[in-house]
Amino acid sequence: MERSYNVIPTDSGVPIKAWTVGVPFEPAAEAQLKNIAALPFIHKWIAVMPDAHQGIGATVGSVVATHGAVIPAAVGVDIGCGMMAARTSLRASDLPDSLRALRTAIEEAVPHGRTDNGGKNDRGAWRSPPPAQIEAWAALEPRYRQILEKHPRLGRGSAVEHLGTLGTGNHFIELCLDEDDRVWVMLHSGSRGVGNRVGSYFIDLAKQEMRRFFVNLPDANLAYLPEGTRHYHDYMQAVSWAQDFAAVNRELMMAQVVGALRASGALPPFDAAVEAVNCHHNYVAREHHYGKDVLVTRKGAVRARAGDLGIIPGSMGARSFIVRGLGNPESFCSSSHGAGRVMSRTEARRRFSVAEHEAATAGVECRKDEAVIDETPAAYKPIDDVMRAQRDLVEIVHTLRQVVCVKG
Repeated sequence: MERSYNVIPTDSGVPIKAWTVGVPFEPAAEAQLKNIAALPFIHKWIAVMPDAHQGIGATVGSVVATHGAVIPAAVGVDIGCGMMAARTSLRASDLPDSLRALRTAIEEAVPHGRTDNGGKNDRGAWRSPPPAQIEAWAALEPRYRQILEKHPRLGRGSAVEHLGTLGTGNHFIELCLDEDDRVWVMLHSGSRGVGNRVGSYFIDLAKQEMRRFFVNLPDANLAYLPEGTRHYHDYMQAVSWAQDFAAVNRELMMAQVVGALRASGALPPFDAAVEAVNCHHNYVAREHHYGKDVLVTRKGAVRARAGDLGIIPGSMGARSFIVRGLGNPESFCSSSHGAGRVMSRTEARRRFSVAEHEAATAGVECRKDEAVIDETPAAYKPIDDVMRAQRDLVEIVHTLRQVVCVKG
């Protein structure tokens, strides 16, 4: 049987298995992966997903199993970032001819974007969080206070104000149609400002530890925390909490979107969550692989054990997929988390025009202005090539095409 992945040789350390056959794979990302592979506590090999591209310290689209240590940058600063999708009882024929009112209803219901440098007038945060956010925060806050007792700097910024908010960048809310013209709500977000603070703070602490013990690394961003140390325990506590915050954030947003659609007056009565999926793709978890209990960090990768449901979105103008994991052990039971960038945001803004973006998103009710050029479809790898490269990692359950897209 033909091997479905490339094996990247390394001068030292573990091998790299890359499901990148037929998709662009930048040399800078390969060099980054080789740095990770050389660390002494990597289990078996590094698994690389077809949407892989260069990140900060660790490659986006990488799956890293470790024993005895954790690399905060291998999770990143958007801790718990992931996807949620819910199928409704609506069909395409239930949608109005103009989708602008539905997009507006979603934008008014969910704070999105970022203004005022994240200050008190930031449009992407609640000024007075609604009752559902207050109730959800009451369940999250006790663990947060325990973390702040040891690391008070993590409390300098928004927390409850970001529950049920979208954020910026590649985060989005979409209305999609599946292969049978059934309407889905799909969204992408994470732990917002508080998760960013947790990630950045512990990456810096790990760097301090490396300097304290004179550990020289090929990239300072690969600083790690050894198991059994105080900072390791505190990071695992904080990252677990941030992952829970992210999952709740998506659940609240989904409820807000569904409520806004119902109140819009543009749709008939409908049921939501006929099918639902909520999955992280930036996170760390304890798992068992190849006879050993290890920590698995997925930075831009979805868990894809046999039967696991996941979401792999395309770009603003490409198809997305609800998938079922095939449980491939060689990928540590993982798949890609999306199409993956093929160029930087700066390069996309330099290369593409608003007219080209309008053409690429024809038929989608979305922003078509200069501020979202860095998210234009051509800035991403072709999603069909990405899916073909990981055909032994997941099977497609539903194929979705977006008709409304809200960006931060």
